Order: sequence, then C-alpha cells, then structure tokens
Amino acid sequence: MAGMPDIQSSWIDSPHGKCFAARWRPTEGEASRSPIVLLHDSLGCVSLWREFPARLAAASGREVIAYDRLGYGRSSPYPGPQPSSFIADEAEYFHELRESFGLAHFVILGHSVGGGMAVEIAGRHADGCKALMTVAAQAFTEPRTLAGIREAEQAFQNPTAMARLAKHHGAKAEWVLRAWVDTWHSQAFADWTLDGALQRVTCPTLAIHGQHDEYGSLAQPERIATQVAGPAKMAILPCGHVPHRECPETLIATLLPFLAEPASA
Repeated sequence: MAGMPDIQSSWIDSPHGKCFAARWRPTEGEASRSPIVLLHDSLGCVSLWREFPARLAAASGREVIAYDRLGYGRSSPYPGPQPSSFIADEAEYFHELRESFGLAHFVILGHSVGGGMAVEIAGRHADGCKALMTVAAQAFTEPRTLAGIREAEQAFQNPTAMARLAKHHGAKAEWVLRAWVDTWHSQAFADWTLDGALQRVTCPTLAIHGQHDEYGSLAQPERIATQVAGPAKMAILPCGHVPHRECPETLIATLLPFLAEPASA
C-alpha cells in the first residue's frame, strides 16, 4: 500500500451554517480518476470514519472526501428537528459540496443511512456520478432496523455511551440521537422506501452488506441491486453493520476491483 495521505480540512457554507469537510490526497495515483465522496451514518461524522478514508485513498490511488452533515460532528447545529425528508434532501445540499470542491465527476460511497443518501445523489447528480457504492444501507423500513435502533437507544441511557457520542458531536449529541431514533420511528417512515430513487440510478452500483448486520437483513442489498436501473453487483461480508471498523481490509479489498472498472473512472 502506498504511503498514508495526510488529512486536509475545510469548511463549506450552507444556508443554515457551515459544514466541516476533510480530504485525503494519495501520494501515488492518477489525479484524473474521480474522487470518492463518503457519506456517514445516522450517528456518524468525519472523525468516526477513523482511518478508513486514508486507507482507501492509499489503496485506490484516489482522493477521498468526507464531510459532516449539518447538525453532526464539527458542522453547525441543525436549525430545528430533522425533517422526515432528510435522506432525499441531502441530494440538494450536495450541489454546494460539488461547487465547493469543483467535482465535475465523482464516485459516491454511503454507509447506513448515508447509503440511502448516496442513492439519491447518484440519481439526481447523474451528470457527475460515475459509480455508486452502498455499505450496510437501508432501502426500506423493516422490523430489524427499528428493533436495532430501540436497543441502541437503551444503551445510550448509560452516561458513558452518551459521553462517547459527545466526543464526536459535542453539545449536539442529544440532537443527533433523537434525530436518529425519532425519525425512523415516525409515521412518515412507516412505509418509507428508496424505490423511486433507485430507479433513477444509471451508473454502476455495488451494494455491500454485513452478513450479521443488526440493522438490516440481506433483503436490503438485494433491493438495491435489483431496483437500480444501471448494472449492479452485491457483496456480502463476514461482519455486522460497520464494515469500515469491523473488517476494513475486507471492505477495501471488495471495493478495489469495482473501482478499477473503466466505468468507475
């Protein structure tokens, strides 16, 4: 693997505040290849990707970009409750990120709910999205998802668990937790699916899922792989919901052949 790249940070203006972004530029690789943009999960942020972006940049020879959504990590607080349309809304915000980083072309990778956002972005930014990769994404609401969230909510009753969340989100930690729990258990999400968004995706797609994912069954990646309009593949990894922490080497080894395909350039 090439030398590990350094992180470079910046800020993106949005109508409601500033969003923190980071980029990792490999020491070796082809500058002409599309950068990889990462979208974090419901409790995530840039810092919770840990070493994965640097390792992915070094292994793929591509620039990797990650950002904290408004309300998360180092970004400004979200102005009010999270709307039930937040997954689809991220495709609108992505216009600002593309402009800020000058992204004529890109590859998108989303983890968990970030995977749903990646699907929305791939379909609505089809002019620039060369490939879509979802990791542990939800394509519809199922009982396992809701049960897993409730179990996690109970775990966060422990002050130590909330302190760990606050380490990454600061004073926004309680908002982050409630946005996750309350949105998924709202009436608006009872029949939520990504079906319409999936049908707009024409770029190559790789749907990755952990065999032991506690927040979604294998029906989730199957739905993604069979509903997108473009070519699609599915990969099942021997892990749970967070492959980039549980089995990062296996995840990167799964991503690299897909990224090497001409269509993903």
